[in-house]
Amino acid sequence: MTLTRRQALVAGAGAVVATALPFGMPAFASEEDTQKHIMEFTGGKTPEAGKITLDAPEIAENGNTVPIGVTVDSPMTADSYVESVILLADGNPSPGVATFNFTPMSGTAAATTRMRLAKTQNVVAVAKMNDGSVFMDQKQIKVTIGGCGG
Repeated sequence: MTLTRRQALVAGAGAVVATALPFGMPAFASEEDTQKHIMEFTGGKTPEAGKITLDAPEIAENGNTVPIGVTVDSPMTADSYVESVILLADGNPSPGVATFNFTPMSGTAAATTRMRLAKTQNVVAVAKMNDGSVFMDQKQIKVTIGGCGG
């Protein structure tokens, strides 16, 4: 296989760009990024405490699969129901983790998932109700390295 001049220039430019990138240091979302996501989700409303419960472990020995559950106290009727819930992790490269959508036919506003957490951080759950009200719960999860508890 022969290498053309154009291919050599592209490969060289790629090598220069690759050496300029900060490998080994992943970018993490900031608290401001998380707040921005919350405000976009809520339409600018500040979430209140209550109605939503985030079920998460205090310590995660394996940050690759952290079990998370969320429930919202709602009758789930046509007059009063949960429209959606978002999960955010403020220390991951992107704070948005999951969005769950509900209807009155859902019966209950509850969901479980597993998420990857890059480091010890806050996990935030925000619920948006059909009447426009928003509620939030937050927990800090300590992610240990290699399950050593430290």
